[in-house]
Amino acid sequence: MAVATPLDASDALAEGTVDAVVIGGGAAGLNGALILARSRRSVVVIDSGSPRNAPAEAVHGLLALDGTPPSEILRRGREQVRQYGGRVVNGEVVSAEPAAPSADGDLRFTVTLADGRSITARRILVATGLTDVLPEVPGLAEHWGHSVVHCPYCHGWEVRDEPIGILATGPVSIDHAFLFRQLTEDLTYFTHGTDLDEDGRARFAARGIRVVDTPVTEVVNDAGGALAGVRLADGQVVARRVLAVASPMQARTQGLEGLGLPVQDLPKGRSFASGMAGTTEVPGVWVAGNVTDLVAQVGASAAAGALAGADINRMLAIADTDAALQRIAEESPKAATR
Repeated sequence: MAVATPLDASDALAEGTVDAVVIGGGAAGLNGALILARSRRSVVVIDSGSPRNAPAEAVHGLLALDGTPPSEILRRGREQVRQYGGRVVNGEVVSAEPAAPSADGDLRFTVTLADGRSITARRILVATGLTDVLPEVPGLAEHWGHSVVHCPYCHGWEVRDEPIGILATGPVSIDHAFLFRQLTEDLTYFTHGTDLDEDGRARFAARGIRVVDTPVTEVVNDAGGALAGVRLADGQVVARRVLAVASPMQARTQGLEGLGLPVQDLPKGRSFASGMAGTTEVPGVWVAGNVTDLVAQVGASAAAGALAGADINRMLAIADTDAALQRIAEESPKAATR
């Protein structure tokens, strides 16, 4: 019987030039690598080991895998990539940049890891994900992914009927409130220094959403360490069991500056700009998952990785054909002089 590979296992970094390096080993990166490996492409996934959903107990809203722990999905994904000859290497990318092209003019990139190792690739798929920028409220971060949540589709069912508080971060929190109102009768909106106009207040009142304008100063725990509420600037404690935060999101771009990828500022945060199938303005570089689509859930990220992987394979096939034609053209004059 086959033995499952531990999640922290790391393959040797491939020598020579590989068809593709995937930077990021989450759902998008692994699915892109899977498509490439099944197309008999040499592919290496570089994974820093810090997935965004690590604090969550389970992934939800993913057909056939609803309720599966994130670590288990990643373990299976790594195993499947390896099954087709792909490699998964644990490491942090500190630089990725274009290199001198091959003799036939094909693109080349150099990817360097924090430990000094490097690898050369023909194409790159960036799937580094994002970072949630939480409000600086004492006690908030320690409950992130459990009693402090961001997505009604990822966590909503699990917190249904609880006393929920919306800790506002800006205009996006207004829609956030209506989505969580679908899940509980007991919802309080903490404006926390953000604007809420009269129309918004009227709409909240119509749905029975309480509004608190006094700033939140800290999260309060019960004797067992569970979230019990929030303390306001006037000292009052408002009991809550769950806080929902539409935190700004920032694509993980560290170490990728050398690629020159364009970024875009959106209402919910900053991400890399992309076109169809994850293409970018930089030839030879694709992006997929939360690094370009801030609100993508696991299923959408995996699908985006698959599309990018297929498009990379297509472009590699064109490059292979161009190189073959060039070799024939170079050899023809030699044959004519024999």
